[in-house]
Amino acid sequence: MTTRRTFLASLLAASATPAVGWAAVGDPTYLAAAKLANGSYMLAGLREDGSTAFSVPLPARGHAASAHPKRAEAVGFARRPGTYALVVDCRDGEVLHRLAPPADRQFNGHGTFSPDGSLLYTVEQAVEDSAGHIGIWDAAAGYARIGEFASHGVGPHDLRVMPDHQTLVIANGGIQTDKWDRAKLNTDTMRPNLVYTALDGTLLESRELPDFHQNSIRHLALRDDGLVGFAMQWEGEPGMAPPLLALHRRGEELVICEAPLGDELGMDGYAGSVAFSGDGSEIAITSPRGGRIHRFSDSGRFLGAVSRADVCGIASHAGGYMASDGLGGVLLVGPEGARPLARAEAAWDNHLVPIAV
Repeated sequence: MTTRRTFLASLLAASATPAVGWAAVGDPTYLAAAKLANGSYMLAGLREDGSTAFSVPLPARGHAASAHPKRAEAVGFARRPGTYALVVDCRDGEVLHRLAPPADRQFNGHGTFSPDGSLLYTVEQAVEDSAGHIGIWDAAAGYARIGEFASHGVGPHDLRVMPDHQTLVIANGGIQTDKWDRAKLNTDTMRPNLVYTALDGTLLESRELPDFHQNSIRHLALRDDGLVGFAMQWEGEPGMAPPLLALHRRGEELVICEAPLGDELGMDGYAGSVAFSGDGSEIAITSPRGGRIHRFSDSGRFLGAVSRADVCGIASHAGGYMASDGLGGVLLVGPEGARPLARAEAAWDNHLVPIAV
């Protein structure tokens, strides 16, 4: 029987228990990896105003991260090809788990949680032939590896859980790399593809590019209604100006988003990140090589360019987009252009990852 004394004691204990949700680390909206001025590396949480909510150390350069939807816990992925993925308590930087792929695999820089946070999916490729795999980890059981399935392509890089919570979309870059020095072995014959699978890996749909097969599909953006945007990186002859963004909805044809020739040339064949705007009416890609952001409507019409040196990270924001650059800048991008929000003494890496709670 619960007495008044034990009841009061339980209330006191509950009130003294520290919060474990994202509010406990300042309510960040995004995760971003960065290199600090002293040469060390960190994973940070950023708020919508660009301020830093928290930062925790990383042992080496990070690429992207995945935020647990319920706990102030993140998985930081090494720059590809990587052999580490760290599960970090964002309150104090404690490394809770160190994940490693099977001996014949490498991580490829990205992963994502299931919507309820029970599972983590990691993007991997075989060391020998770059065949793609998706690893499955049980977050409730200490991130035990419980399965895997084929990505149905070569050189996968990014993946997302679709809004139906029953489907994965996977970006297979198509590039086979040498197991020792990452040299690209098949750029003449590469076949990148966008793949949809069931959660058990069953192939549901696969789309290849009708032209420009040397455009490696790299990063994904996903709208709430299931519209997918993907950013590409050109692996063909230098000096060409292929489109670097496409849209797709399951069961339909790809929509290739083209900018005017001069603008495409300015991207230098490289789109680093992609995101839908906060209201979903448009989509943008970044190019750190070209120092540009390209905006398109959700039907693929080019809306304009924004210049920003070494810009790469981009994510949805209530005011349009939040973007980050290698000079420590965080900016708000909208129809009227870009304006600075904050600057850190750090070089932000490739991605701004939204925290979905």
